[in-house]
Amino acid sequence: MSIRAAPMREPTYYVLACLLDGPLHGYAIIQRAAELSGGRVRLATGTLYTALDRLAGEEHVRLVREEIVNGRARRSYGLTDSGAAALRAEAARMARAARIVTGTAPASAFKRARARRGAATA
Repeated sequence: MSIRAAPMREPTYYVLACLLDGPLHGYAIIQRAAELSGGRVRLATGTLYTALDRLAGEEHVRLVREEIVNGRARRSYGLTDSGAAALRAEAARMARAARIVTGTAPASAFKRARARRGAATA
């Protein structure tokens, strides 16, 4: 039996998606997440850095650069291979779920059996 990871929360998904094209600093991640999500995901600074710390602990992102800009630390984060894999897995999970609703999913065994029963009684 395989153990499946829990579905990724939407903010986490967008934080990882922001980093697909390369490393970004925190404020750029906040802006890009809002852009990619059509404004649905609005990350507060504290929430973002808590998420980035968690994702770094899970080895999905890594600190790429830290610099001082106008007296403040600016940290840039990049996506790791495991982060990219987790993001792809979540995108595939969501696509499978969407196919059920959009009617593009392959017929389930239940649907095939029901169709056979209907054909047999006709």
